[in-house]
Amino acid sequence: MDSVYFNAQHSPIGAFASFTLGYPGARGGLGLELRQPANQSVFIGLESHEKGVFDALPFFKEAEDEARRYDVEAPEDHQPKADAIIRPFAREAVGRKLTLASDTWTAGDLTFRIFSPVRTVPDPGFAEAEQVKQAICPAVLVEMEVDNTAGTAARRAFFGYQGNDPYSAMRRLDDRTEGDIRGVGQGRITAIASDDASLESAMAFSIEQVVAPKIPENRVFGLGGVGGLVGTVEAGERRTFRFAVCFYRGGIVTSGEPTAYYYTRYFSRIEQVAAYAMANFDTYRQWAVEADAMLEQSRLSDDQKFMLAHAVHSYYGSTQFLQWVGEERDGRPYWVVNEGEYRMMNTFDLTADQLFFEMKMNPWAVRNELDTFIDRYSYRDQVRFPGDDTLHPGGISFTHDQGLANHISRAGYSTYELFGLSGCFSHMTHEQLVNFVLCAAVYIHGNEDEGWLRINRQVIADCLESLVNRDHPEPAKRNGIMGLDSSRTMGGAEITTYDSLDESLGQARNNLYMAVKTWAAYVALERLMHMLGADNLADLAGSQAVRAADTLLRAMTPEGFIPGVMFEGNDSKIIPAIEGLVFPHLTGCPGAVKPDGRFGKMLDALKRHIDTVLRKGTCLFDDDGWKLSSTSNNSWLSKIYLSQHVYRHVLGLPWDERGRAADAAHVRWLLEPERSAYWAWSDQMISGQAWGSKYYPRGVTAILWLDE
Repeated sequence: MDSVYFNAQHSPIGAFASFTLGYPGARGGLGLELRQPANQSVFIGLESHEKGVFDALPFFKEAEDEARRYDVEAPEDHQPKADAIIRPFAREAVGRKLTLASDTWTAGDLTFRIFSPVRTVPDPGFAEAEQVKQAICPAVLVEMEVDNTAGTAARRAFFGYQGNDPYSAMRRLDDRTEGDIRGVGQGRITAIASDDASLESAMAFSIEQVVAPKIPENRVFGLGGVGGLVGTVEAGERRTFRFAVCFYRGGIVTSGEPTAYYYTRYFSRIEQVAAYAMANFDTYRQWAVEADAMLEQSRLSDDQKFMLAHAVHSYYGSTQFLQWVGEERDGRPYWVVNEGEYRMMNTFDLTADQLFFEMKMNPWAVRNELDTFIDRYSYRDQVRFPGDDTLHPGGISFTHDQGLANHISRAGYSTYELFGLSGCFSHMTHEQLVNFVLCAAVYIHGNEDEGWLRINRQVIADCLESLVNRDHPEPAKRNGIMGLDSSRTMGGAEITTYDSLDESLGQARNNLYMAVKTWAAYVALERLMHMLGADNLADLAGSQAVRAADTLLRAMTPEGFIPGVMFEGNDSKIIPAIEGLVFPHLTGCPGAVKPDGRFGKMLDALKRHIDTVLRKGTCLFDDDGWKLSSTSNNSWLSKIYLSQHVYRHVLGLPWDERGRAADAAHVRWLLEPERSAYWAWSDQMISGQAWGSKYYPRGVTAILWLDE
């Protein structure tokens, strides 16, 4: 990696919280339900061999003298200062290793290691309460190791932060725990704590006054906005201090509909979280070690390991495990993944990509998301041809999302979709219908849940009818792809998840990306209908899949590519033409992507297409990074990861030096210091810099690489 200085998220599962660390200055911290890092100073340091002088990791800024806000006419020396000097370690003296479930910093005699949970959350409908409690405890763990074996005097180490919540004061946890837990926190929502009785918690106007106050009794200063824990390591000793970084939000946390965090079943305040996390420290640490070993032992390259690990950290930072509150659904679980900086809840076009990771970790969460879309966020529409007001039968589809920033949107409507538009913020009716079909098929096959299929057999049948209706109202004129727009657009046009790109990927109608994904949906529906004994509907789905494949073949140009928007004079070349090929293996239909199968000619065409477009000046940037569209510099890493998997695993194309150069370029995009490194894992990269979809969960499409 080019630099160790980039933010990474360290998050409990389902707490929508993050201990973000890695970008220099006050640019990380303890954030709860935020769209970005908390922008707090984080103090991690150790007394040097020079008495009273401390070295710290460079994640803080020099604070203004807060005393001046209270004593405005005081002389310069009125407020007592600690003798300690806090200086950052030299940048080049700091080392780092980010792995799947840990992040280790080294500098001088200090090692600072963060452990994040990467594990399965048991299905709350069947698991023992203790298993669920252990999995979703809203804390991450920290070890601070100090090597003073060569020292001739005792040295102090510290870990703390400067609160910046305008509604909550910093405080000492000791005051409520009778010393069983030592710690400092911001109100009731964030805290750093430990059960180590040798540590001292302190608050002050500055970190110097926390670490080395002239009068120790002043460590309980209530006006202090800086809090920390301080420990001493004697000469000749090596010692490890353990901490829990904790989060908590009690009561009703959403508007629109009332929900609470699921963890509030088990914890009523943050002190309980801290005590439980510390009591289970060894278990959590072992889980992290096992998760790290799983990735380290894989055959992925170092660049691939880094990108997957970085993406998983950011995914968990957006997860929110809630429970409904109220008579009708009281206590029922509600799994939400927030859309990074945008904070939209369960954005469906992200769900369809995060699906692969969730199926490995928490298949019940996929079922939960689908059930919520069926029960609350499905709707029915009519369809029309562009430029024609005549309405034709449409059918069932699903909203873009389920809410925004802890506001659950009204039933049947998202927060995103507007009316009368043909670009960003228009409806994604066709794509979300396809996404539902594919998510459902992957879940049914992957979790072997035929019971769920039978419960929802009418919904699945309705999806097939709705897809067919969006092709053409006359059966003889159907070509297997989308030809009509939803009445919900009110004269506009539907778009795709690629809403901020040009029409090569943004327009839904006649879109190549959507056509292949629709083909995959028909292939999956054919199998599902056979499972339900509805052979006539299975035949309909199969015939539509064949039509879609034939349409792609007709659209192939003599130059060897299929236009991004077919039959409309568009000349764009796109990589996501191959994206939909990921689904047949995962929906129990591997024969659909066999070279000698019934869709062999379509596969050959798409293989020729990807070989044609993956060239510099077309769909490769000058640095070898992948360019999703030849006509846009806006390239999304999550979709690149997915298409790379299809390129290697489904199409069987070689990953040679050119492929490895692409991986190296994508790592550089994430580490780019001016725009990218601050935002942890981000998706939308314009010419190699993060411009949108920052602090984002979608990069876990990279989990597919482990299947290769």
